[in-house]
Amino acid sequence: MPFPDISPIALELGPIAIRWYALAYLAGIIIGWRYCMAMAKRLSTGVTANDMDDFMVWAVAGVIIGGRLGQVIFYHPGYFLQHPVEIFMVWQGGMAFHGGLLGVIAAMVIYTKRRQIPFFAFTDLIALVAPIGIFFGRLANFINQEHFGRPADVPWAIVFHTDALQVPRHPSQLYEAGLEGLAVYLVLALIAHGTAALHRPGIVTGVFLIGYAIARIVSEFFREPEVFVESLPFATTWGQWLSLPMLAVGLYVLRLGLKRNTVTQSAK
Repeated sequence: MPFPDISPIALELGPIAIRWYALAYLAGIIIGWRYCMAMAKRLSTGVTANDMDDFMVWAVAGVIIGGRLGQVIFYHPGYFLQHPVEIFMVWQGGMAFHGGLLGVIAAMVIYTKRRQIPFFAFTDLIALVAPIGIFFGRLANFINQEHFGRPADVPWAIVFHTDALQVPRHPSQLYEAGLEGLAVYLVLALIAHGTAALHRPGIVTGVFLIGYAIARIVSEFFREPEVFVESLPFATTWGQWLSLPMLAVGLYVLRLGLKRNTVTQSAK
């Protein structure tokens, strides 16, 4: 079926065009920010609501700078080397999750050291809300008709206007929204709200890294590969290879968290 009649522009105010892409990121950040503050007020983990409030600007900078640099370096270095001005055109789309993750991690390392906040107690709260932003981001990818899926003959296959071949494809952005966003969040919420995991720093962070890595590896089987396909073994994709270190780190962090008995150990 044809792509739904959805404009990438949500609202136009004279010369100003507000895009769904920007609104999706804004929604994810605001919801995650308020959620983190509420959780920090409920818990005694060494992280305060004020700490989470002040970190919002750092998080936004980490996501945007890291996400864009990740897209440039991991996926299209040759293209952006020839068109350097387009590196700054983030409103046109093109944000790599793995780059955004590295950007936020760098921001958290610096921020927690400056504020003397227990690192994993802090990252657990950020990890808990991260799938919310991922969910909205994947919906934005769908509206922007970017990162679409491989050719398919399923009844719900979509012909994207931006597809040069104009063939029916998996709406893989929606698959990713469901797997990387909704499914991972439900697992984290069950662990965070149904157990004492947030009092054993590292567990929620580790589960997030593992959950996202697995969800991304699975979803890549339906997503049209962007680069490097010919040179990768076993018909794998670059997104899958980028997710393997994330999986390994997640397993390590989870192991550290499971060995902790109380939140106070994280501050040692």
